[in-house]
Amino acid sequence: MSFAVPQNLEAELDELTTHYPQKRSASLMFLHALQEHFGFLSKEAIEWTARKLDLQPINVYELVTFYPMFRQEPAGKYQIKICRTLSCALGGSYALKEHVCRRLGLDPHAHGPQHTSDRKFTVEFVECLASCGTAPVLMCNDDFYEGVTPQKADELIKKHGGKA
Repeated sequence: MSFAVPQNLEAELDELTTHYPQKRSASLMFLHALQEHFGFLSKEAIEWTARKLDLQPINVYELVTFYPMFRQEPAGKYQIKICRTLSCALGGSYALKEHVCRRLGLDPHAHGPQHTSDRKFTVEFVECLASCGTAPVLMCNDDFYEGVTPQKADELIKKHGGKA
């Protein structure tokens, strides 16, 4: 299977690079656009981005692995990202992740994203979601939740059709 970016998307990204003083400055915009189109950022998409922006693939991988909004594999319909940095950890994010995983039948101690068997939910720890004063925090797709208790997590799961 070969990787191909649709011509209209490639033209849009080529035009986008003209808005920046250096091509590499368009990296995040490229990644957002490719992920929106393909649903995730494959190895081929990352390498294509590097070639288009005259970068080494590692330069693009650094962005993809740093920012929690980027995915390297297809995700569930509902992506639950739980912050694990210091403030959230002290606020209970590790217990929260364990609770959410148990509710969804996932391994609470596994590393990396986990998916329910029906691919309805993906759960993962992420780095800072930038709300340290309201820990623990999580995102479900584009929705942000602060001060999340196990009960609030159960309500969120139930709202999206999971068993809580």
